[in-house]
Amino acid sequence: QVLLVESGGGSVQSGDSLRLSCAASGRTFSSYGMAWFRQAPGKERAFVAAIKWGTGGGTTYADSVKGRFTISRDNAENTVYLQMSSLKPEDTGVYYCAAAWLYYSPLRQRYDYWGQGTQVTVSS
Repeated sequence: QVLLVESGGGSVQSGDSLRLSCAASGRTFSSYGMAWFRQAPGKERAFVAAIKWGTGGGTTYADSVKGRFTISRDNAENTVYLQMSSLKPEDTGVYYCAAAWLYYSPLRQRYDYWGQGTQVTVSS
């Protein structure tokens, strides 16, 4: 069982930066691929970024956030981060952290554990 708790959301202006954090429970955090998804009002939950298990030697991003968002992990702190810069109004939504055992990809259905989400609102 892995418990995930997101934090760091808030209301910002277009062009601002924000860093989200996701703290995980358990002693096997390094064996989980981690990802961020987001859900805008009235839309399905969509992939944002993912990072490989272990030292995080692999990452993948949605085209809409490439070059603006960076995912990283700190296994000593059992935490995964999403650094978001040059934020746009279309980045608004609830951001969810997710974990998958020895797996990472954009496929939502492959993730076994989810956090409760943190709201990000970007105003123009």
